[in-house]
Amino acid sequence: MKGPGVAVAFFDLDKTLIAANSGSLWIRRELELGHISRFQALRASLWIARYHLGFVSMQDAVARAIAQLAGTPAKPLQERTAVFYAEQVRPLYRPGAWAVLDAHRRAGERLVLLTSSTGYLSELVARELGLDAVLCNRFEVDGAGLHTGRALGTICFGEGKRVCAEAYVREAGVALSACAFYTDSYSDLSVMEVVGRPVAVHPDHRLRRHARKRGWPVVDWGVPPGGDVQAVPPAPPVVPSTGP
Repeated sequence: MKGPGVAVAFFDLDKTLIAANSGSLWIRRELELGHISRFQALRASLWIARYHLGFVSMQDAVARAIAQLAGTPAKPLQERTAVFYAEQVRPLYRPGAWAVLDAHRRAGERLVLLTSSTGYLSELVARELGLDAVLCNRFEVDGAGLHTGRALGTICFGEGKRVCAEAYVREAGVALSACAFYTDSYSDLSVMEVVGRPVAVHPDHRLRRHARKRGWPVVDWGVPPGGDVQAVPPAPPVVPSTGP
């Protein structure tokens, strides 16, 4: 497979590289294990509902969720995320994703994860896939190993993803017009509009409609062996006292 000839290929994670929303799977797992309450799970779902209704920005919701981590130890969350990745995320990679990653890699192009997931999960993904960099949501941790309740850098969601991508290419000495971005979500439109090669992967209905209008490629990367995962409700990229 010939590489598409870009300087940097950015990849979303949820429902793009993997065939599920890792945040939804994480909330369900944390609830089942007793690490969060039904109230916390409900509150996360309500944030999503308010976001879709236009009552609140997801950046604000993520910032509030990160604030709820203040005073909690980082290590147990990292350890639970590692188990979650191995058991529930690792089997979900789309078959077509591996071929596209390999094409870009063989063409000598940089591979960068651009996701609203946390650093705890994203670094595991990057290690598995051999990516060159990770742009995601990271939590500040103090000298005692406790979360401060603050994010490190820009909230990586919506417009924040574009800001993160712009900062990365500026440091790399390339333009976003020389980059590709693969995503399923209309919330990533701000990045799709500025890269030279936007590709909609299993897009949601709004992105599919917009991609067709703009003439952007819409691709199918298939589902993991054994078929698609069970559908679960969408969830925010971060929920109080949890990750991933």
